[in-house]
Order: sequence, then structure tokens, then C-alpha cells
Amino acid sequence: MKKMNKARLLNRIEVNPKIMAGKPVIAGTRVPIDLIMRLHAQGVSTEEILEDYPHLEKEDIQAVLFYAAEVLSDEEVFPLVAGENK
Repeated sequence: MKKMNKARLLNRIEVNPKIMAGKPVIAGTRVPIDLIMRLHAQGVSTEEILEDYPHLEKEDIQAVLFYAAEVLSDEEVFPLVAGENK
């Protein structure tokens, strides 16, 4: 599989307040990245996603996964301890 650089992958993701209320989407589409992530989590393969969304490319799916990894890598986690009040 051909590796793509970070900037090229991130260019495939668009955040625009006028598209899907600002949710991150695959650039040039109205396909939100959380939909693609949810499909993968449900066991739908990349090939099946591409069959259902023929306007997408394999690199779009890679970009979704990369974007999600980048967002999560900067997330701060504050574990909750059992018995603590919220």
C-alpha cells in the first residue's frame, strides 16, 4: 500500500460551518467522518464502504482514520474513579 503524507491526507478532510453544521466531512462531500468510523466499527470493510459510496476513494477512508487518530492523540483523559461524585 502506498503511504501518503500527513498534509495530503488531512487535505481530504473538510470542516466548514456551512456543510453538515461544521462536522468534519470527506472534502467535497457531505459524508461525515463519524459515519465512516461507525461503519468500520460495525465491521463494514473499506471495500464495502467504497461500493456503497462510489464517489469516495480508498485514500478518503485512510484520511478518515488518520484524522480520527490525530484528534484522539491530542485528547486529554481524566479517568473517573468509582465512588466519586460527578
